[in-house]
Amino acid sequence: MGNAVVHFEIGAADDGPLVAFYGELFGWGLQGFGGGGYTMIDTRGGAGINGGIGKSQTGEPWSAFYIETDDLPSMLDKANLLGGRTVMPVTDFGGAVTTAMFNDPDGLLVGLVLAPAEPARGDEPAPSAGSGEPVEWFEVIGSDPVRTQQFYADLFGWTVESSGIPGYAVVDTGTGRGIQGGLGGGVDARWATVYAGVADVDLTLSRAEKLGGSRILDPGLAELKTAARAALYGSADDMRTGEFRDPAGNVFGLFHKDAG
Repeated sequence: MGNAVVHFEIGAADDGPLVAFYGELFGWGLQGFGGGGYTMIDTRGGAGINGGIGKSQTGEPWSAFYIETDDLPSMLDKANLLGGRTVMPVTDFGGAVTTAMFNDPDGLLVGLVLAPAEPARGDEPAPSAGSGEPVEWFEVIGSDPVRTQQFYADLFGWTVESSGIPGYAVVDTGTGRGIQGGLGGGVDARWATVYAGVADVDLTLSRAEKLGGSRILDPGLAELKTAARAALYGSADDMRTGEFRDPAGNVFGLFHKDAG
């Protein structure tokens, strides 16, 4: 069995503008901690995963998705052996959650979170039902797609769908929990991020720009994804994706899939 992608985070030296930005853009429910510095996200999308917005301790912005594991030190050691690098060692946040972070071989930030001692389906805080936009996809775009795919498959036991094209592969985490995603690369773009499902990608990108974000334009990435979907499914016409940088510079993705 593989490891599930169960949480995402975004942050900046000043987290307040990001709380306002994402709450307005996606209609998410946001609940801050009493001491400040961290805001829990309930996407209110009824599916996918929840996340958080934090205040950076280093002054640098960050965004990452988190993979669940029952042995944080061993997983961190394995990531380093495979070409990654520890960014944050195993850290217990007052008994509430224990996490660690590493950079993959391209220097892309990824999080690890300790699984409950006796996990039970339904115990994790799932997105509530509502009008918010759900976060339902993760994606890593590296410099070498084959290296990226091999690293994550070896580290987390994920199944990489390799019958399409080498540049972009769909991933099955094999857990039946969290979200699935894609691994690719070989284009100008570089990121490890998550995607929210929206009703209209172009309209949401325009709203993000008005709120202080900026859209990312990489024709090579769009062509890569189109070719991958055509190779895997025979058509790419039912999917539209887009990416933007939030006011702190963090990458976030959008997708819309036609009902069918």
